[in-house]
Amino acid sequence: MLELQHVSFAADDGDSEKEILDDVSLTVSERFVAITGPNGSGKSTLAKLIAGIIRPTQGKIMLDGEDITQLSVTERAHRGISYAFQQPVRFKGLTVKDLISLAAGKSLTVSEACGYLSEVGLCARDYVGREVNASLSGGELKRIEIATVLARGTKLSVFDEPEAGIDLWSFQNLISVFEKMHARTNGSILIISHQERILNIADKIIVIANGRVTKQGTREEVLPGLLAGRICPALEN
Repeated sequence: MLELQHVSFAADDGDSEKEILDDVSLTVSERFVAITGPNGSGKSTLAKLIAGIIRPTQGKIMLDGEDITQLSVTERAHRGISYAFQQPVRFKGLTVKDLISLAAGKSLTVSEACGYLSEVGLCARDYVGREVNASLSGGELKRIEIATVLARGTKLSVFDEPEAGIDLWSFQNLISVFEKMHARTNGSILIISHQERILNIADKIIVIANGRVTKQGTREEVLPGLLAGRICPALEN
């Protein structure tokens, strides 16, 4: 279980600090947990705090009872946390097969790497030997990144707007990937999104606005208020 205890984060804003997150407390233990809220509310910052890319100004981050607040990205990865960026990173000179093998922690055969690519809707033979560079579109990179998280199979997978750039790939396929991921790991999948179709599969929804948690609960408790615009601005569908 992931637990954030009174977590705050302030960024350097020249002569002062800008508060991005303020006293955020939440738990993630369910199968699918979605974090949503208006643009600029602190959602991506929260995902980076969980992954260890940045450290909180105050508060603690606990994973299965261990304080991981000061652990690095690598140390958290070893503890079982995966993170998929909103804008995937490009790696010049590294092939798609090599990247998926690195994620899996072992040398994969071409057939094994192709299996992961096929699961995210890519024609594997067209991609397995390609470099992870500027020749790939944002949508292709996004799906390859999701394939690497599949290959890792960790107990906590964090996705920052996984739907971005995959318009030609149906949401149902994306949801199917998440379901397969959970079936393999029996872990938690944390998704940052404001897409109604993503939120509609969540077991728990956490709403963040102005850096604070304004609502959290089951899908049945939270989603109707979101759809009606009572909790935050209207969702995308």
